[in-house]
Amino acid sequence: PDNLKALFRTVAMMVPDYAMIAEIKLYSYGYEDSRSLAQKIVTTYKLCSEQLSSQKHYDYGMRAVFAVLVQAGRLKRNNPSQQENILMMQSVNDVNLAKFLDFDVPL
Repeated sequence: PDNLKALFRTVAMMVPDYAMIAEIKLYSYGYEDSRSLAQKIVTTYKLCSEQLSSQKHYDYGMRAVFAVLVQAGRLKRNNPSQQENILMMQSVNDVNLAKFLDFDVPL
């Protein structure tokens, strides 16, 4: 009804840019190649959501991306001379490998 519609206003929502958020977070942790690494993280989670089995405990949203970023920051702080792409790969493995079921691990 029009009288009820007048009490509410329209709201526009948009999907956050995970790559930009990840890039800024990686810069804050001291990563120099953060743009390409952030894009790789987002692409990795997109591929995981498409190719891995559908399980209730699998999470590929911002919470999962943020967990990988926090682990990557921790690894960078502990190993500042290590290559950044190796640190990122290790952080993705550290965060996700325990969650995956045995038949999803080879993918």
